Amino acid sequence: MADSVAQAFAKARDESRAALLPFLMSGHPTPQAFAANLHAAAAHADIIEVGVPFSDPLADGPVIQAAAAKALGHGTTLSGTLEALRLRAPGPPVVLMLGINQVLARGVDKFAKQAAEAGVSGAIVPDLPHEEAGEIRAAFTRQGLCLIAMLAPTTPQPRMRTILGQARGFAYLISVAGVTGARDSLPTGTIEYLRRAREHSPVPVCVGFGISKPEHIEHLRDHADGVVVGSALVRALEGGATVADVLSPLRLACRRAASKLPQITGAKP
Repeated sequence: MADSVAQAFAKARDESRAALLPFLMSGHPTPQAFAANLHAAAAHADIIEVGVPFSDPLADGPVIQAAAAKALGHGTTLSGTLEALRLRAPGPPVVLMLGINQVLARGVDKFAKQAAEAGVSGAIVPDLPHEEAGEIRAAFTRQGLCLIAMLAPTTPQPRMRTILGQARGFAYLISVAGVTGARDSLPTGTIEYLRRAREHSPVPVCVGFGISKPEHIEHLRDHADGVVVGSALVRALEGGATVADVLSPLRLACRRAASKLPQITGAKP
């Protein structure tokens, strides 16, 4: 549940490292392989982000779009995803990445209840505006789930403060104004963007979109509480690599010489 998210970040901080949050697409490259990869990722991840495939993705680049299309071709559904998570062995907290229509089609309260019963700790809903999130946030809170806030580099400072003021679990900072996808380098203003967010955030701050190399993590690890790795992992799995092939060097890169981040006080689960 949401408490497990806070505990995951606390453990990473105690070990002087940034938390590693890999992304897996449910049902990709096959439902059987997804279950095996979910188990394998548990040895390397602090929190696992699981995408629920959708035919009209909002923020996904070509790699994750293709993975979603393949998963849909295998018959992957939200119900099947929740069942796979319910059956998984104990491991790191899982947060879902899905569209608002997938939540609304099931019913907000029913979705929150079923997600909690499946052992999910929270969800990221990229196409849910902050101003319209109150009902969903309340339903999640009743079930012990966290609704993860997302911010972009273009988010104005006043709006950033408003969004972070109601953040739960952690805040997801999109590193670039664009869609997901591995990149050779990160924008020059990413560190300052993280610094501004941390000034206002009562919860850990993570950064994603474009992180694919140990060098990226080494650049960010003293400024972010966690890093999200998505397209690079999905692409590697599609090409036949193992979860360990990708995540082992990234996990090593998360380690700081010493924890340089100020402790977040009063953090919300």
